[in-house]
Amino acid sequence: MSTPHVVVVMGVAGTGKTTIGPLLAEAMGVPYAEGDDFHPADNIAKMTAGVPLDDADREPWLDAIGQWAHGRAGLGGVVSSSALKRKYRDRLRAAAPDAVFLHLTGDRALIEQRMAERKGHFMPTTLLDSQFATLQPLQEDEPGVPVDVSGSPEEITERAVAALRRLEN
Repeated sequence: MSTPHVVVVMGVAGTGKTTIGPLLAEAMGVPYAEGDDFHPADNIAKMTAGVPLDDADREPWLDAIGQWAHGRAGLGGVVSSSALKRKYRDRLRAAAPDAVFLHLTGDRALIEQRMAERKGHFMPTTLLDSQFATLQPLQEDEPGVPVDVSGSPEEITERAVAALRRLEN
């Protein structure tokens, strides 16, 4: 798959953004950026303590991701970002107008199970309810596609590549 777009891999915590993002980037032949790496230290401290971020907390994080995506305009890239609200995605698109979104979706029980099994991540499963409460799925006028997260990472990546190809046509 070749695309000049930056793909933002979005979804609630535990959907596999950090797993699928690099696999998708490899399939596309473009660089991957881990969205969590753009968080200021204060945000990570809040989430580690089980405190959900508010919109003000997310602004510098979204702006940093947007700057990275803007720098990859016309070159392509993949970056992860929960991008749970429409206004967050609008903010990202303001910086990188050609960005498209890959919304990883799935059954809450499966996502919670995967969150519980992962090691060394600062996001506790206790914040999953706030993630689902905040989530505003992609709207029809937003450039992007939903992809279900059931199955292996390779199967999910294959579905993602196919969905993004259909989006380009």
